[in-house]
Amino acid sequence: MHPFSYTKAAGTRQALDAGRAGGRYIAGGTTLVDLMRETVERPRTLVDISALPLREITVTRRGGLHIGALVRMSEAAAHRGVRALYPVISQALELSASAQLRNMATIGGNIMQRTRCTYFRDVSAECNKRTPGSGCAALHGVNRTHAILGTSDDCVATHPSDVAVAFAALEATVHLRGPAGERTVPFADFLLKPGSTPHREQALGEGELITGVELPSLPRPLLSGYLKVRDRQSYEFALTSAAVALHIRHGVIQEAKVAAGGVGTVPWKLTAVERQLMGKRPSEALWTQAAERAADGARPLRHNRFKVELLKRTVERQLRIVGGGK
Repeated sequence: MHPFSYTKAAGTRQALDAGRAGGRYIAGGTTLVDLMRETVERPRTLVDISALPLREITVTRRGGLHIGALVRMSEAAAHRGVRALYPVISQALELSASAQLRNMATIGGNIMQRTRCTYFRDVSAECNKRTPGSGCAALHGVNRTHAILGTSDDCVATHPSDVAVAFAALEATVHLRGPAGERTVPFADFLLKPGSTPHREQALGEGELITGVELPSLPRPLLSGYLKVRDRQSYEFALTSAAVALHIRHGVIQEAKVAAGGVGTVPWKLTAVERQLMGKRPSEALWTQAAERAADGARPLRHNRFKVELLKRTVERQLRIVGGGK
């Protein structure tokens, strides 16, 4: 591990000043410390923000929820309001990592976590995300777990977060604070597709800090859930996953929010699936028809062609579960 300095911010202004000077924010440290140990990340200064007042989950004026950036994953998953209003969030969190990590990791840190691509974490391998312009070893290497949606010629790494998939489905908003003040960014615009600049992963300005994630007020009743398919049932990242939220009234789907994980370079909003569902009556045929659109635009690689069909099956299964079937 390379030498670095450490400071603990007593307040938001101190944290922002340190961040503007080049410091890297750290709270739970469940990802960044690993990357530092592997020399993938080499920050010169760590700014501990764990003392900042960003640990509340509150109901917004419009009836949504605001989750502070420093709320632990386990706290958010167990929160009565989250479980009652957005079960998809609780389920996604409970299917993430291990109990020990969920007790340490924060919501803000979770959506900021970097890819688990083995080539990214191997400093001897070509990786445009780690070293811009060096190439992408995954394109012609072992790419079974890599993305089939949102890829480019420069990067095919997946985003690893489960709860980010639920946030994408629900069309959450990220609250930021920086030297220039406060602003909000739609979750769909916060995590960036790789394009030709895969090293740019979030729409953050210099020194900006995530203060929270806001979930919008959605029509009720809202049925929602998260399904994760992985190689093993404990402490494993998704091969595919599906976050689904449906508002069904008078036997007709009035609102449909669907996103997929494990298959995209960012959590992937399935707008074609949503359009197929809107205004229709739930049925076995509808779930199948909608799920057929889940892999629209997919660009599978040599070893992950199976993900196209697996994604469709995962989405269809979750639509059936949430929509009332089995």
